[in-house]
Amino acid sequence: MKRQNVPRARHLRMMQTEAEARLWSRLRNRMLGGFKFRRQMPIGPYIADFLCAERMLIVEVDGGQHADNEADLRRTHFLEEKGYRVIRFWNRDVLSNTDGVLEMILLALGEAPPHPSAG
Repeated sequence: MKRQNVPRARHLRMMQTEAEARLWSRLRNRMLGGFKFRRQMPIGPYIADFLCAERMLIVEVDGGQHADNEADLRRTHFLEEKGYRVIRFWNRDVLSNTDGVLEMILLALGEAPPHPSAG
């Protein structure tokens, strides 16, 4: 974790979008399948929206500005090289179909390899 990203991550936690807030309300406190998620987690030079470290799964919630974004492709490539799986959802999908998004996250959690330190 890069120390310069910590204040930015804290700021992002306070300024979350409506979609991020809705998803966090369903991921926090191990509410989804008993998996622990953390939000706005610095990883290298980037900040992941939601991270399940146990399953090396990153969940991103994006607005329209992220469509076909070259910087997002580089970011995903960096994270995947570090062993993370990245799944993305549009804000509108989180807001209009929260249960469907949660089902997709659960499926991804089941497919993700266990964290190397798990055993």
